[in-house]
Amino acid sequence: MDRYCVMGNPVEHSKSPWIHARFAELTGHSLQYGKRLVPLDGFAQAVTDLRAEGGLGCNITVPFKFEAARLAQHESARARLAGASNFLLFRSDGIFADNTDGAGLVNDIQANAGVALAGRDVLLIGAGGASAGVLGPLIEAKVGRITVANRTPDKARALVERHAALARQHGVQVDSSELAAVQSPYDVVVNATASSLSGAGVPVSPLVLKPGALALDMMYGPAAAGFMDWARAHQAVPRDGLGMLVEQAAEAFLLWRGVRPPSAQVLAELRATLA
Repeated sequence: MDRYCVMGNPVEHSKSPWIHARFAELTGHSLQYGKRLVPLDGFAQAVTDLRAEGGLGCNITVPFKFEAARLAQHESARARLAGASNFLLFRSDGIFADNTDGAGLVNDIQANAGVALAGRDVLLIGAGGASAGVLGPLIEAKVGRITVANRTPDKARALVERHAALARQHGVQVDSSELAAVQSPYDVVVNATASSLSGAGVPVSPLVLKPGALALDMMYGPAAAGFMDWARAHQAVPRDGLGMLVEQAAEAFLLWRGVRPPSAQVLAELRATLA
């Protein structure tokens, strides 16, 4: 049976095995998808072991996305631009890396949340691997303006500079800012930091929310509750990262198996299961 898995640390909470099992069931594919807790210094060995066992690929979660990109011999344009990968495919000519996070976020916002991104003002909070993976696809969705805000402004500036050519190509204004300096309102606010996971407060002022803005936290479940309560209290539309999780998994399934699974159905089923 074809074998895949998700690798991370921590990884026990991951819903990816359930999602991919359901994708396989609905598309008539036979595969085995597990999860592996990888030592912080053992990612390369874990990938080597999976390949030796006949595995065909894996998804990668924190904190290995940058290492996964460096490990691959081949990469997609979006993985190259992000400098981070959440997807590996094992080929005869080596490891191929991609990043499906951004496509997952854009698909969830537009298809599932029903918010068209073209021309919108977007605030992206954070400048780590999660932000690196989604900035390119947000630009390609032809938003009007994106601000990358981070506690360390230099890191946000470097991320913006890496995407400058893509932004010019699509006519999108992209700038960077320190978190506390962001005070203007946005149509869409995306929290790509680990603030929710650590239980920290929302890292920006409520002034960043236009009335009725979409406020999305990439975390889901109890970790996203604080951010969603904050959004709701300030007349924004809260959304967690569960839809992004399912949509990026659908993109990975398409790359591995050549068929796009019914992600909207699986998202609805997963929400019902967690409820």
